[in-house]
Amino acid sequence: MGNLLDKYLFQALDAYPYNLEEAVESLNYALSYDEKNPIALCLMGQIYAENLRNYETAKEYYQQALAEDMYSLDVYPKYINVLLWNEDYEEAEKLIDFALTLKGTDKAVLYLKKGILYEQKKEYKKALKVLKTAKEHTYNNYFISDIEGDEKRIKDKMPKKKKKENKNSDSSKKSKKKKKN
Repeated sequence: MGNLLDKYLFQALDAYPYNLEEAVESLNYALSYDEKNPIALCLMGQIYAENLRNYETAKEYYQQALAEDMYSLDVYPKYINVLLWNEDYEEAEKLIDFALTLKGTDKAVLYLKKGILYEQKKEYKKALKVLKTAKEHTYNNYFISDIEGDEKRIKDKMPKKKKKENKNSDSSKKSKKKKKN
């Protein structure tokens, strides 16, 4: 029976994202077995999240995937994305913190997600600090470039210090000089 389940799973993986109808059909067959496959559940969650923008249903699939196997490490970043898109910030932070405790998770990706979480909450200093930690856990130059792009975006969002104060203080200094003369 496992071979048939694997067959449908591979068909779904092969069809996604180019042929959604075939992918969903194969996933439905794969998920009809008593033995639920976390990869199939994750892919179905991904389809609901990325293609249908149905975040609540996607969350249910991701939860089922982790209930089947909490060490399905590929589920965590995708599930976290859905939580961020759905603005479930508290839930996202708890999931990130838990995933960081699991051996084998991509810590750089998880810290990046945490930085995005803080960015969405407009906690820009915290976001930059977490992105620095993400860089420390990155062993890929391309990913470092991505993080640096995120850092730049966040810095651009930070409130700028007002330069008017300097101009006002300069004009007040000039007026004081005039009064002395």
